[in-house]
Amino acid sequence: MNIGETDLPGIGRKFEVSARSGDQMVIIIHDDGRRELYRKNPDDPDESISIATFDDDEARHLAGIIGGMTYKPKALETIEVALDDLVIEWFKLESDARCIGNTIGNLKVREMTGATIIAVIDKGHQKHLIPGPDFPLVAGSTLIAAGERAQLKMLKMYLRKGL
Repeated sequence: MNIGETDLPGIGRKFEVSARSGDQMVIIIHDDGRRELYRKNPDDPDESISIATFDDDEARHLAGIIGGMTYKPKALETIEVALDDLVIEWFKLESDARCIGNTIGNLKVREMTGATIIAVIDKGHQKHLIPGPDFPLVAGSTLIAAGERAQLKMLKMYLRKGL
């Protein structure tokens, strides 16, 4: 995917996105928080067709949906969302992971890796936001963790194999 970025003085910022599929769109983020989406006409790239206008809250909610924060596609093993240096990643705990049966506190996850487990989704699809140190890690659970890429890599290795 290619993304071009242009300042629009007095208006906001314009992003031109070209997807691998060949689709092209323009996103304008206004200084007042509105977002406008346009799809470029494939027959005339200079022509754009308005798709929708969203206020700030709607745009953030839509971004979460598109980013997989509310539903993780079943075909993907892991998902990640990057926010500058901060990355939020989803990954599943396999049955042979060394961390199974331990708690987050016993493993000293944050102290050992620098990453933070911000949520756990169990096999029954129950969500546990901000699990505490007494939360047990169970095979088949999906962890949602935040940190820098190196910290998340260390977290996954630590939970799978120990250090």
